Amino acid sequence: MLQVRELSVTRGRPILNGVSFDVEKGEMLVVLGPSGSGKSMLLRSLNRLEPFDAGTVRLNGQDTARMNVLELRRRMGMVFQAPALLPFRVRDNIALGPGLRGEVMEDAKCEHLLNQVGLSKTYLTRQAETLSGGEQQRVALAQMLANGPELLLMDEPTSALDPTAALTIENLIKHINRDLGIAAVWVTHDVPQALRFDAMTMVLIEGRIVAHGNIQELMNDRKDERLRQFFEGTLHSGPEGGAHAG
Repeated sequence: MLQVRELSVTRGRPILNGVSFDVEKGEMLVVLGPSGSGKSMLLRSLNRLEPFDAGTVRLNGQDTARMNVLELRRRMGMVFQAPALLPFRVRDNIALGPGLRGEVMEDAKCEHLLNQVGLSKTYLTRQAETLSGGEQQRVALAQMLANGPELLLMDEPTSALDPTAALTIENLIKHINRDLGIAAVWVTHDVPQALRFDAMTMVLIEGRIVAHGNIQELMNDRKDERLRQFFEGTLHSGPEGGAHAG
C-alpha cells in the first residue's frame, strides 16, 4: 500500500537519511524515537508538506510526487500535535474537505463521523474553539475521516493531552485501524505508548532506521548500543510532558 524507498531530507544537515519501509493495507506502524530524530519530518514528507531531496514514496503504486497534492492529502490524512481546526462550528470543520471538492455533506453523515470518534450529535453546532484539547483532536479525526483516507498519519497527536484524553485518542485510532481497516502511521517519543499499541514498530534515531520489528523484541535487543541507550534513557527518565518536535 505505502512504499517508501531511500527517503532523504537535508535542511543544512541530514534530517532523514535513506529511510525505507512499507505499510500494508490495514496495518498499524509505530515510528518511535527521541525528539529531533526526524519523525515529524518523515510524516510531513510523506504527504508533501515538506519536500524531500531523494527517494520515492508510492501510495498503492502511484508515485506521490506526481499526484495532485490535494488528492494526496485526501487519501493520506494527517493529524498534528495541535488540532488544525478553524474557528467555525464543528459541523463546518468536518464538512470542510468535501466542501472544497464541491461535495455536500448531510447532517446524518456528520453525525455518523462524530459517532465514530465518540462524540454525540450535540457537538455539531458547538464552536470548535470552545472544545477541550481532547475533543478538538476527536473532531480533527472526524474531519480527516470525512475525506475517506486510505492512510492516517498521526504526528504525536496526544503529546499535549492529559493521560485520560490521550488514552481515548489511542483507542479511537485502534478502532479506526482495526474495524475500519484504515492503515495508520503513529509517531511518538513515548515508549509506554508504543507498548500499548503493540504494533509493528520502527525506531528512528538521528534520521536513520536503527530497528524495525516487534517492540518487545526490540527492547530486549542488547546488541545495538543506540537502541539500548534510547530504551534505557526513556524508561529511566519516565514520561515526558508537553509537545515535542520529532
